Amino acid sequence: MKFKVGNEDTSAAAKLAADFPDNSGIGVHYMDQYLKALNAKSENFEVKAKRRGLKVSLKINGSVGAGLMRRLEVSEDPKIMLQAALREAAKNAGYAYSLEDGAFYFEALAE
Repeated sequence: MKFKVGNEDTSAAAKLAADFPDNSGIGVHYMDQYLKALNAKSENFEVKAKRRGLKVSLKINGSVGAGLMRRLEVSEDPKIMLQAALREAAKNAGYAYSLEDGAFYFEALAE
């Protein structure tokens, strides 16, 4: 069953502007603001997202998974890196992650 968690925070992209101070190389300020939109709870699901260094952690209905921001393997663009890290974290938690028309979706992987 696929469930919608929420909508992406498009204003987070302002944290990637050239005049915004970020020496991380991976857009940590962007990541922090973007991940806040993933934190959601309803009667059918609970999702918590956080960043610690280069690691993105997802807790989905009690299952935990982590993904890494991979600059060399994926892309130098923080937006692309973050989406890849979220897919990896969701997969490690037993879920498929997708971003469709600005909305976050998760679906349990077949066991």
